[in-house]
Amino acid sequence: MSEAFTVVIPARFGSQRLPGKPLRDIAGRPLIQRTFESAALCGASNVVVATDDEGISQAVRKFGGQSCMTSSAHQSGTDRVAEAARILELAPTEIIVNVQGDEPDMPGELIDQVAALLSDDPDAMVATACTALDHPQQYSDPSVVKVVTDSKGHAIYFSRAAIPHAREQEGGSSDRVPWRNVRRHIGIYAYRCRYLQHLSQTPPCPLEITEALEQLRVLWLGDKIAVATARKAPGPGIDTVADLERAIRDFSG
Repeated sequence: MSEAFTVVIPARFGSQRLPGKPLRDIAGRPLIQRTFESAALCGASNVVVATDDEGISQAVRKFGGQSCMTSSAHQSGTDRVAEAARILELAPTEIIVNVQGDEPDMPGELIDQVAALLSDDPDAMVATACTALDHPQQYSDPSVVKVVTDSKGHAIYFSRAAIPHAREQEGGSSDRVPWRNVRRHIGIYAYRCRYLQHLSQTPPCPLEITEALEQLRVLWLGDKIAVATARKAPGPGIDTVADLERAIRDFSG
C-alpha cells in the first residue's frame, strides 16, 4: 500500500469488568505494551496510544512508545481516537486505523489489510474485518458480533443476534444456517480523518443504542463500510479475568 496511515490505540483505565485493564500484567509486560508491540508490526508511519490516564501514558513512555492524553469524558473509543487525531494534527485525508487497546494479538498483517481496503475502495467511508466463527455456540452468543455483507463486500448489518436467520427449517436439520458460513466481526476500523471527525460529532442513532454497536451509526447515516475477510485473524481480546489468564498462558508459552 502506497498511502501512509497512522494507528491509534484507545486505552482507558476505567473498564467496568476489568479495572485498570491496560496495565494488567501479561507474562511480564502490561497489556497495553503487548497490544502496542503487536500493532507496531504493521506498515503504519506511526503508532500512538490515546489515553485518559497518566499511569497508562507513563507506562507507554517507559517502553518507548508514543502516547497522547485525551479527555476522560469520551463514551467510545472512536471519540477518543478522533480527539487524538486533532491533537496530532493529522491531515483530513490521512487514514487512521483504530486498534482496540485490549487486543494483544492483533496481527500487523490485518492492520495493513484493513488500511489498504479503505485506500482501494472509493465508495467506503470505513473499513473493517471479519472472520469465520470458531464454533457453533458463537452463532447465538450476544458477545460475538455478526456481520452480513452485500455482493460488493459492504456491510448490510451488524448484530449481536444470530444473523442471518433462516425462516424455514430444511431437511429436518436443527442446523438451519450452517454456522461455518456466518461471519464474526473483528473490532478494527480504518477511516480517513475527515470522516472520523464527522462521525464523532454525530449523535448516537437508535440502532446503535439498541445493539450497543457504534459502527451502526455509519450505516444509519447511509455510508458504506467495506468488510475484509481477514487473511490472519487475531486471538481473543481481553475482557475478563479468564481472558487475562488465558493470555498469560499464551504469552508464557
